[in-house]
Amino acid sequence: MPKVALYNQQGEQIGEIELPDAIFAVTVNEAAMHQAVLAYLANQRLATAKTKTRTEVSGGGRKPWRQKGTGRARHGSIRSPIWRGGGITFGPDGRRNYKQKMPKKLRRLALKSALTAKVNAGSIIVLDSLTMDVPKTKAMVEVLNKLQTGRKVLIVLDSPQENVYKSARNIPGVKTTHAGQLNVYDILNTDNLVLTQDAVSQIEEVLA
Repeated sequence: MPKVALYNQQGEQIGEIELPDAIFAVTVNEAAMHQAVLAYLANQRLATAKTKTRTEVSGGGRKPWRQKGTGRARHGSIRSPIWRGGGITFGPDGRRNYKQKMPKKLRRLALKSALTAKVNAGSIIVLDSLTMDVPKTKAMVEVLNKLQTGRKVLIVLDSPQENVYKSARNIPGVKTTHAGQLNVYDILNTDNLVLTQDAVSQIEEVLA
């Protein structure tokens, strides 16, 4: 089992913790991680592209000229798609679905690979606990500076903690989540991964 140092909130090493091999010491599967990142980014996309059809373009309520006798082609509305300024035919309608699904086993493999990659890179910091009595950004900055976490940090808790979340949300590059919402993109997009001891147990329970 890989061993990493165990710290307290004051940045002092108080021991070591063994991480489970089944999650933090697997063979890194880059293809699975790549697919998980693509799926995550695709699932964040919103279908914002939208064009107006002939029923949505304003104007054109009157027939531009009579049906016969003018020598010109017949038309019923100046908002027809063949007219300049008319509606768009087969344009994007704002309902496109970018969602991607991954098999459960592949998603778990990607998470385990990402966590193992962080262990191999020496980028995991484990805390005995992380609590805040009141939301205070300055206190969180002090904790992160003592742990020498770097600029981009993902803090993983065992369960949502409002005071910790509010203390970290205004710090650039710092993101807070809990074990149940952990994803490959957030893990790989950090300099260091800060886990509480309870979060490690929760991750083991979720991914076992």
